[in-house]
Amino acid sequence: MDKIDKEIIRILQRNADLPLSEISKKVGLSTTPCWNRIRKLEEDNVILSRSVSINRYSVELPVMVFLSISVSSHSKEWATNFTDIIDKYDCILEAHRLTGSGADYQLKIVAKSIDEYDSFQQKLINELDFVQMASSISLRQLKDTRELPIT
Repeated sequence: MDKIDKEIIRILQRNADLPLSEISKKVGLSTTPCWNRIRKLEEDNVILSRSVSINRYSVELPVMVFLSISVSSHSKEWATNFTDIIDKYDCILEAHRLTGSGADYQLKIVAKSIDEYDSFQQKLINELDFVQMASSISLRQLKDTRELPIT
């Protein structure tokens, strides 16, 4: 990946809807070579998707919760079952396996209300084999970006 590819990525991270003519102008290429580079970045799985960022308050999902989960089993079967369970729920935006903390996994979850989140958590409690769960409710989101610091 060269300097031009990185600049294309920076541009697309900020605005994936930018016309090809503007992207190519900004990186100093004609449209065909620029398009070929974008296609190659997609084929190489550097660019995974192009998406729209939505204001979660506008779509009535004001509650954001970080759910920490500690488990006793770290077997492949448990991990596969866990992945199958979390993949069922659209309200789970992110899931991470952790090290160096008291929890083994952390989920980022959105909900319409605390009551809705509580109902969801009760479903998880019935589906998962775990040792401990702890919910942290976000009071205010201070930063939200998907832009990676490409250098």
